[in-house]
Order: sequence, then C-alpha cells, then structure tokens
Amino acid sequence: MVRSLSDLAESAYKLAFKYEKEYGGCAQSTLAGIFDTLKIRENNVFKSATGLAGGIGLSGDGTCGALIGAAMAISYLFGRERKNFADPQKRRFMTYKLVKQLYNAFLNEFGSCRCFDIQKRLMGRTFNLFDPNEYTAFLKAGGHEDKCTRVCGTAAKLAVNIILSVLKKKGRKNDIMSED
Repeated sequence: MVRSLSDLAESAYKLAFKYEKEYGGCAQSTLAGIFDTLKIRENNVFKSATGLAGGIGLSGDGTCGALIGAAMAISYLFGRERKNFADPQKRRFMTYKLVKQLYNAFLNEFGSCRCFDIQKRLMGRTFNLFDPNEYTAFLKAGGHEDKCTRVCGTAAKLAVNIILSVLKKKGRKNDIMSED
C-alpha cells in the first residue's frame, strides 16, 4: 500500500509526539518519529542525539532539541559522508539549504529556535529541568503532555515534508513510500 506524503508527515508528527510524551528527550523523540516513519534503523544516530534534549543537556539555553533531531535526520539522509570528506559534489551545501528551510519553517511556527524562548511562549515561563521542583512545574504546565510533544511532532512533520519533497524531485519517493 502506498502512503501519501501528507500521511507520512502526519505519521511522523504522531510518533514524535507520542515518544516525547512517553519517554522524553526531544531530540531523540523527534528523530525516532522521523526514522520510524521512513523505516530507517540507525541506532548510532539515535544514540548520538541523547545529550541534545532541552536546549542541549537540558540547559534550556541552546537550540531546541526537536529542531536538532529533525536537522540530524535531514543530514543523515543527504549530508556528506566521512569517506567523502572533501565533498566534491558539495552535498553539504544542499544539506545546509534543506536544514535552513527546516529552521525557517520552525522559526515561523514557534518564533524562536531557543529552548527557553519556546518554553516561555508555550508555557508562560522557563524551567530549570535539573531542579526537581522546577521539573514538576514543567510537567504541570504540560511540558510532556501537549507542549514539548507538539514541538517534537511539528519538527518531525516539517522534516519529513522536506525529506520527501527532495526524494520526490529525485524520483526516489518510492524508496520509502511503500508499507511492508
């Protein structure tokens, strides 16, 4: 059965939302939503996203982990490889352009790429996620219920739309469009 592009993007949204709600870790939740939707099994990339949650190491002061996870998925599929570090095909520049497209769409949706700014916009304040009382307040504000979950879902959906549009242009959409 062939799934439409919008069905796949919506699937990525739902999975990333679900994973953030159940497990936390915005970068990994977003990446897992994208990878599961596209049937990519790459544990090393997933594992490498561990420390990128909550604005990098739960600092809140860095780039949103959901955006980073989505950028990692795009880079995994289209970026340069170590064996081709010199990058004579200039793959990195195409990847930069795609990730900038993701960034612009994310910025349009959330007004910032910075974790603290997104927290403040969605929950009215920022949270120190290492402080148990602050973490409890984050949960009460809907952090893992409908706030960060929506951010993860949106980042996953945006990334899948970008990925599938590139594959469609390259005539490779059927590589990931068929269900098992």
